[in-house]
Amino acid sequence: MGNKKYTKPTFAGKSDIHNPNKYIKYAIWAYFLLVILEGGLRKWVLPALATPLLVVRDPIAIFILILSIRNGVFSPSMYVFSMVTIGIIAIFTAILIGHGNFAVAIFGARILLFHFPLLFVIGRIFDRSDVINAGRFLLWISLPMLLLILAQFYSPQSSLVNRGIGGDETGSGFSGALGYFRPSGTFSFTNGTTLFFGLTSSYIIYFWLQPKKINRILLIASTVALLAAIPLSISRSLLFMVVLNIIFALIAASRKPEYLTSMIIALGGGMLVLLVLSNTSFFQTATEAFTNRFESANEVEGGLQGVFLDRYLGGMIGALQQSATQPFFGYGIGMGTNVGSMLLSGKIEYLISEGEWGRLIGEMGPLMGLSVIFIRLILCFNILILTYKRLTFGDLLPWMLLAFCLTNIPQGQWAQPTSLGFSVIIGGLILASLKTSGKQSSLLKKNSAKKVKALNFQ
Repeated sequence: MGNKKYTKPTFAGKSDIHNPNKYIKYAIWAYFLLVILEGGLRKWVLPALATPLLVVRDPIAIFILILSIRNGVFSPSMYVFSMVTIGIIAIFTAILIGHGNFAVAIFGARILLFHFPLLFVIGRIFDRSDVINAGRFLLWISLPMLLLILAQFYSPQSSLVNRGIGGDETGSGFSGALGYFRPSGTFSFTNGTTLFFGLTSSYIIYFWLQPKKINRILLIASTVALLAAIPLSISRSLLFMVVLNIIFALIAASRKPEYLTSMIIALGGGMLVLLVLSNTSFFQTATEAFTNRFESANEVEGGLQGVFLDRYLGGMIGALQQSATQPFFGYGIGMGTNVGSMLLSGKIEYLISEGEWGRLIGEMGPLMGLSVIFIRLILCFNILILTYKRLTFGDLLPWMLLAFCLTNIPQGQWAQPTSLGFSVIIGGLILASLKTSGKQSSLLKKNSAKKVKALNFQ
């Protein structure tokens, strides 16, 4: 695995030329690209179509599902069957005894009906080379993305680079610190920057442990981009993701000592990059703003308990405590989304809950809401077991993608299109990376085949 030469990323390999599923793969790549570029289309390219472009990935998701079912390469697992069933029931309960708005119900249910199943299709259609190519692609994109958020950080909100959705001249940045705003990059909201560099960091650390799979100059440049993006993003969540990825890499190194040398080189190189960056004025200013934001937010939210226990868990504990007080069938699916609040109240506000678990329970009630949460948790638990088992056999790729998976699929805010898109992408990538190939050991296949089959992506 470690002796393969570096190759440039491609959307489809030579083996795809006569592959009947090549169009599905192309469509998946289109979905991936739109996750990154959707906000740019809505802000700069086609601002007049900002509203319909909000669901620009939906037709692609539907196309992929139809084509994969028609080609016989995808059949619903219990995960998908359960989610789709809940989504259909939730539409009826929302219309009959909830908010009563059909458009809002459909917008909310599409998450369960179209996007969640797509996660498994990606896992089935993509192979390990596609997963690696996705990482190389992210590393290339991280370079211009850094330049963009650098320009956004130092530009006024009225500037073109900070233009908001629909060409809004008030800007797309979000409150940061010391008069600086959190940049949104090519995304519709600032969480896109955090999620993009969070996923990219998983690959950067993986490639440092498997350096023969990537161009060394690209790896160094993307590492510089990641380290510079942390303070520029003014995002504590991004810092948390990077630290979590490093922890996962250290666990991998403890299992396989030969990774330790690469890890030491990566950490040493990172410290050197930070030392050089710390002498630049742009990095010093960004770091000052980031530090101020970190300290002030910690004081308001209660330090570690507020930042991790409540922020990462997405208000999970509070949502569970309040579930008994919610209507049995909830207030109606879609009501907790921005689109739902706009259609129902005329303005964007949290009609139910800012946290994901609270939104699910509030929209669909304790029974269906907790069922959706349970499905997401069980899926992640099974992925965790499989990735760790693969790590014990020296397979590092799924393990390094796991950290980002665990920060998004269990409690990611799927009501927000960018967060939903990254959850679908990471879920599909990690499932694809778990597929065994003919070159892998029979012992590995014997130990993981049954659980892999249970996830229905092989």
